[in-house]
Amino acid sequence: MADSAKAYPRLMVAAPYGKSGKTVITSGLLRALRNQGVDVRPYKKGPDYIDPGWHTLACGMQSRNLDPFFMSGEQMRAVMAQASNGARLSVVEGAMGLHDGSDLDGSTSSAHVAKLTETPVVLVVDVTRMTRTTAAVVLGCMHLDPDLNVSGVILNRVRGKRHETRIREAVEHFCGIPVVGAIPEDNRLVLPDRHLGLVTALEARAADAFLDGAASVIAAHVDWDALFAIADSAPDFKLESHAGCGLSCEVQPDSMPVNIAVVRDDCFSFYYQENLDALVATGAHLVFVNSLEDEGVPENADGLYIGGGFPEVFAEQLEANARFRESVRERIRDGIACCAECGGLMFLGRSLVTDGKTYNMTGALGFDVEMMEERQGHGYSVVEVNDGHPWLDAGTQLVGHEHHHSRVKNVSDELEFAYSNKRGGGISGKRDGLSVGRTVASYVHVNAIASPQWAKGFVQAAVSYRNSKNSAGC
Repeated sequence: MADSAKAYPRLMVAAPYGKSGKTVITSGLLRALRNQGVDVRPYKKGPDYIDPGWHTLACGMQSRNLDPFFMSGEQMRAVMAQASNGARLSVVEGAMGLHDGSDLDGSTSSAHVAKLTETPVVLVVDVTRMTRTTAAVVLGCMHLDPDLNVSGVILNRVRGKRHETRIREAVEHFCGIPVVGAIPEDNRLVLPDRHLGLVTALEARAADAFLDGAASVIAAHVDWDALFAIADSAPDFKLESHAGCGLSCEVQPDSMPVNIAVVRDDCFSFYYQENLDALVATGAHLVFVNSLEDEGVPENADGLYIGGGFPEVFAEQLEANARFRESVRERIRDGIACCAECGGLMFLGRSLVTDGKTYNMTGALGFDVEMMEERQGHGYSVVEVNDGHPWLDAGTQLVGHEHHHSRVKNVSDELEFAYSNKRGGGISGKRDGLSVGRTVASYVHVNAIASPQWAKGFVQAAVSYRNSKNSAGC
């Protein structure tokens, strides 16, 4: 029986296919809403770090991930209810094409998320070289799944008033839904790409100027009353009394406080907010450090979390900050609890080869990394913990995703593999997670909601390290 029902005005910005401009339009909408003083909360469908970074910068509120591979429908609704409480509007950005999922039924698709959260969809259609055919595209997205609520259309890359009029008439006549925006071609809406997608918001020095430019274009070409009407048409959330975000909150008396240093900067910025929240809920105090500028890991740190990012882009700066690299190496050898994911894995090796040049990394673990032209791993990951894992029980299953263009080579015999891959490529196809001491470095980006044991184990390992330091000092 439903425990409560509450209105959460919301909409999803989706598209028939990737590269339609939905990220730029979503970010521009968020910045325009913020500029109007609207309390808006952003979300991203799927295992993505880069787009949420732009969302967060655009509106000043932390963007959250919604993914049915990681979360049940109740958990997604609980995440939205918690993060959107009191907001005037929530905006979810879809991923890939609206109906693109992991199987014939479209599981894990943007449409799947929209249905599980009962969120109306606004479809962004790139109308380059199209007029009446736009209506056929929209009709296909609407009727492939009749249970999906496609409520409006934003036309993107419109070339003039005549172009807009023809498309608007066709869509509204044949599809029976409004065109709520007609965005023209404009250089202010062009964002640079690279192999992992859009550049990170933290890295783009002119990000604010870009967002302001995009917001000014979009604000002038969107029907705000129609957009709010779509969001307000979303049904009330019916939250079950037992529904929760799935974050660990079981804290042992001897588990507080522990300090976990999180490396977050231009180079390393890929973290699920759920993971950070789970560590705090399990008894950790987070201290953020900068691998490019700081001299080392804080002396009082009991744990070290190094997420993903672009170490290949910042390899020269990482090598130049020798004090930080040495600090990481010394603390890992001293036994600090450490979790390194993807870019963090690359940082812990001896060297990184990219663009024909070799750069020194921390050397904390015995292996080398080489950047490859072709993508080496992409998609959801499921791993099972082996006996070699320092802080999780064998047989524990962790769920996450991987996306990398690098490969690990020259692995030392001293290292153990912490994971066996049930899904995903990992380091060797069948294995992932190189381990030594209390450190695990892997390609899998673990999601804490889907893997509740992860935060508990990590924090307990930090407690163990803290206790060992205290014992040594007595």
